[in-house]
Amino acid sequence: MRIGKQDQAFTAIATSDADSITVRGHDLCGDLIGKIGFTDYFWLLVLGEKPTDAQRKMLDACLVAIAEHGLVPSVQAARMTLAAGPEAWQGAMAAGLLGMGSVVAGSSETAGQYLAEVLADAEANGTDVETAAITSLKSLKQARKKVPGLGHPQHNAGDPRANRLLEIADELGISGRYISTLRTLAEHAPGIIERPLPINVSGAIPAAILDAGWPLEALKAVPLLARTAGLAAHLYEESLRSIGFIMSHKADLAIEYDGTSAPRHPKQA
Repeated sequence: MRIGKQDQAFTAIATSDADSITVRGHDLCGDLIGKIGFTDYFWLLVLGEKPTDAQRKMLDACLVAIAEHGLVPSVQAARMTLAAGPEAWQGAMAAGLLGMGSVVAGSSETAGQYLAEVLADAEANGTDVETAAITSLKSLKQARKKVPGLGHPQHNAGDPRANRLLEIADELGISGRYISTLRTLAEHAPGIIERPLPINVSGAIPAAILDAGWPLEALKAVPLLARTAGLAAHLYEESLRSIGFIMSHKADLAIEYDGTSAPRHPKQA
């Protein structure tokens, strides 16, 4: 991304005049509204062209896989924000999205960047991907770091969402160098790291969508859009039967104060 002064300012996304609105070279009212699905439109907005049938199906599958993830911290933050400000859906939604960092949801971006790094290392060093993957895994073990895209605290035998996404990629003929790299890492990781490390959904999503042609630089947009749908469901439910203050109260009960004790003052007469 270029930061700083630029000589010319342009956008290729949208423009309008008194009679029409143009989005990515298409008339919004005449060509798009009522004629294009939202997944296609998302792809068009970001990349400037409509997806193929296989690209649409792969993106759809990724969005469905990651949209809902239960009461994770970002969802709790959103629900408690709405409980405190019932009129501020935008604030509650923002609270949930701001909580999508490197551990929850944003981990897809981290995994995608890692896959790209392994591929780049193989090319730069003139080796095959398997050699680069093994070298990388050994380096991560020595540094005591996690392997992005592998391992799951609950699904030790394999993340069913990841398995299904990779199956779909194979069925659609999309599987390419990113999925191959992910599978190579998954093959060697358990022996090098010395524990079960199945492919998780945060690894499958970037591998599948990058092989489908999605840009690495816009990778985080996929889980962000998907989780927006999930947050909408939680916020709607929160508006009907609130659990925001219940969660807050449970946190007070579960967390014990271990700070400095306040001095005791004699009772006033």
